[in-house]
Amino acid sequence: MSLTESTTRSAATSELPSAGAYQVDPVHTHVGFAVKHFGLSRTRGEFTGVAGTVVIDEDATSSSVEVEIDATSIDTGDENRDAHVRSADFLDVETYPTLAFRSTGLEQQGEEWVLHGELTIRDTTRPVDLAVEFEGETVDPYGNARIAFTASTKVDRTDFGVSWSQTLDTGGLVVGKQVSITIDVEAIRPAGD
Repeated sequence: MSLTESTTRSAATSELPSAGAYQVDPVHTHVGFAVKHFGLSRTRGEFTGVAGTVVIDEDATSSSVEVEIDATSIDTGDENRDAHVRSADFLDVETYPTLAFRSTGLEQQGEEWVLHGELTIRDTTRPVDLAVEFEGETVDPYGNARIAFTASTKVDRTDFGVSWSQTLDTGGLVVGKQVSITIDVEAIRPAGD
């Protein structure tokens, strides 16, 4: 099949992806975050080590997601800051080398989809809801089925024991508590599966 003959379907033409088990494609997946710095601008970063499975069920609400993130793969664009975030002040990657997400349910709320799940950071698990949008599906030139989603949520890092910060003279924090998380996932089901 050529690229021009691809069977791409977008969310506009298909509300849900085809059923099946898909593996997260780490090369085409982005897990990003942003947190306030000095109460002003947002410091942004990403985790580059991600693996997981997306299972799409014929009954969409029975679909599931499991993802594991290599905590050491954090990249904020500054090596010194990355080393600090890996330390016991923040993620303590020597003790807790992975972050994990496991879905507990999927539901449609009006025109929106919400993925309920459990996020584990530093061995602390808390419920979290992600707003999810299906971006479409296609069959690549090698016959593999591919699907894509975007998702977003916000968490309070102190709920997971990530509580380090310093108070400014003005009363604000060097590092904000609320972390915005944005995810772009591409997942693949090999030809023949």
